[in-house]
Amino acid sequence: MSAGRTTSVNEPRWLRWALIALAMGFLLLNLALPLAIVFAEAFRKGLGVYAAAIADPDARAALKLTLTIAAIAVPINIAFGLAASWAIAKFDFRGRSFLVTLIDLPFSVSPVVSGLIFVLVFGAEGWFGPWLRAHDVQIIFAVPGIVLATLFVTFPFVARELIPLMEEQGREEEEAALSLGASPLATFMKVTLPNIRWGLLYGVLLCNARAMGEFGAVSVVSGHIRGRTNTLPLHIEILYNEYNFVAAFAVASLLAGLALVTLVIKSLLEWRHAGQLAGRVF
Repeated sequence: MSAGRTTSVNEPRWLRWALIALAMGFLLLNLALPLAIVFAEAFRKGLGVYAAAIADPDARAALKLTLTIAAIAVPINIAFGLAASWAIAKFDFRGRSFLVTLIDLPFSVSPVVSGLIFVLVFGAEGWFGPWLRAHDVQIIFAVPGIVLATLFVTFPFVARELIPLMEEQGREEEEAALSLGASPLATFMKVTLPNIRWGLLYGVLLCNARAMGEFGAVSVVSGHIRGRTNTLPLHIEILYNEYNFVAAFAVASLLAGLALVTLVIKSLLEWRHAGQLAGRVF
């Protein structure tokens, strides 16, 4: 073996090829094939039927609501994720481990259960139901309830992407900037933020994808009101239950397209980040 060349595995070639084939087969079966079926079924009756399904007023209302919910939830999660990760990674305080546990809570709670919790708290017969009804405020079966449910299931993504990154980077650069007279805000904007921008972008992409595709929690709190509280996943369910399969797959292709765009952007960001790291090394 020539100098500079090393090998990290000594498994037989057949085993490596078998593992690669198994991984590729799993990806084809669980990712590529379902996507192909979605688009094939969406265009099965032609472009005209597809366009009619997308142009349907209920479909357009569902798309608008889905984008609106994401536009509200993602910025709030960015603010929360930055604040939480900054506090956890850069400071030592009592309750730090408990805060990390709370951030991970949505990963361990079923979305349907989280939606039910909001119904029990803000519903007509919930804890705050009488007060909300007396003040003519509706949260459940309305847009505010969908926003709350979406926030709950998506708020860990930005924070969990940033916390290990900030902990790995340490506190030395921030402490140096503060010791040189920089304000906390200037330190964050000019030192911390540039170091975490790629992790932040990854977290935002994941958060946005989950916000647009969430079904369980939103289904519980939405009320399934056509044209008002149906997001794209809920509208797809209704169309499918009505045996309007082509329209259901047509609307599903919108979500699939959004997911593919998110994947492409994430891959481009990773490629650019890797290129910058390679440039620094050489």
